Amino acid sequence: MRKLYLVPILHMSADMGTLAASLDETAKAELGQEIWEKHKDDVSRFWDCIAHFFDVLDVEGFKIYQDGMVADGVDGLRIIREGINQGSKNYAIIGKLLERGAILVKTEDLGLVKQEYTYVAKIAHARSKKEKDVWAIRYKRAQGGLLKQRDDFIAKRIRETLGEGETGILFIGAYHNILSRLPEDIQVLQDLASAKLRGEKSEGGQ
Repeated sequence: MRKLYLVPILHMSADMGTLAASLDETAKAELGQEIWEKHKDDVSRFWDCIAHFFDVLDVEGFKIYQDGMVADGVDGLRIIREGINQGSKNYAIIGKLLERGAILVKTEDLGLVKQEYTYVAKIAHARSKKEKDVWAIRYKRAQGGLLKQRDDFIAKRIRETLGEGETGILFIGAYHNILSRLPEDIQVLQDLASAKLRGEKSEGGQ
């Protein structure tokens, strides 16, 4: 039996790279400063829970699969370091897991990720509402097909690289549908830390 921890990703501004400033300003304009700051605090607390959850596990030999990770080896480690330097808690957690013996695995196809990034960048850097709306419509039309191709690729990578008796951790965005594409011999272990946080929010009426 193969095992896979599932960690749903909540993005921080630091995860957006060169798009961070533009997307941050858009979010503040649409949601308001107070709501956006509260959201960022909630996301930060979420990642603190995830970090604590994995701190108490023996992760030696765990395979790490990350949404958007188009490389492993030296190039993959460089991407992780850059994310950590930009303040990504997601990547900081992965960095610590790798230091403790986990293994980073190329998770995505570079061409597909580039296509999606291009749409998001065009929307974020649009100089007018009309231009932004045009790119948003184009992205919406392409998004379903791109997401399906990415999900197929991610699931294939997990099937091919997670060996018998091994454990993996999949950090993945909410819009992805990976689980239905995995074989039955992979046991999915829901991340208790994220489930606990969702329960706390529900109890608080948020």
